[in-house]
Amino acid sequence: MLGIADDTYSPTVVELYGDLGLDFIWIDFEHAGPSPWDATAVEQLLRASELSGTELLVRVPVTEPALVRKALDAGVRNVFLSHVDTAEEVRDIVRAAYFHYDGEPGERGLAVPRASRWGQKDDYVATEDEQVLIGVTIESLEAVKNIDAILDVPNLGFVFVGPFDLSVAVGHPGELDHPDVQDAVETVRSASVDQGVPVANLGFGMDDVNEKARNGYQMLNIGTSLLAIQEIVTEWLNEYDGS
Repeated sequence: MLGIADDTYSPTVVELYGDLGLDFIWIDFEHAGPSPWDATAVEQLLRASELSGTELLVRVPVTEPALVRKALDAGVRNVFLSHVDTAEEVRDIVRAAYFHYDGEPGERGLAVPRASRWGQKDDYVATEDEQVLIGVTIESLEAVKNIDAILDVPNLGFVFVGPFDLSVAVGHPGELDHPDVQDAVETVRSASVDQGVPVANLGFGMDDVNEKARNGYQMLNIGTSLLAIQEIVTEWLNEYDGS
């Protein structure tokens, strides 16, 4: 699956990306954008993705079960969390997303939100538990150390490798080619592939994207809206001859 991070937070841009054929649009509420608690803003982005047949991949900034439930009630199907370190944290978050979890009652709140089409979906509970996907970002050395236990958490949908934050964690910010960063990334990739949990990463050019796809990555972010605009406008300006 290929996606792009939309850092304009524009429903129009999300709709365009869906029409272009992208599988998912990454909406990152950790570093920018509206508040993840703003259901109206989230719903506008969701309507654009639904209209154009693409998926939103929504990252929320805190590992707070109430925020996960809020996003799901708005209609988000794919939520992933930042800064998780242990399997216990992950399990608490994933349990909060389900009505039934690992043979026991889950902790999803039952109401009549947008996700239920305001109470009109007769199979709401069953379809929610089938369609929801919860993932986590692996971006600390503790999370890397605990990766096998994290991957064992029932109903964990995917892990997203955070190479930039891992570079900070090993003491070499921005040095993605540093051996310690590469070792951490490979630990997560290989463990995920071995345990059959989908693993995601950033792509740095299409050669890198294709190589990562061959190495088992199943979800790849190929860029950002603002980076694409910068590259295109810079190219236009460089080609201007001044006449």
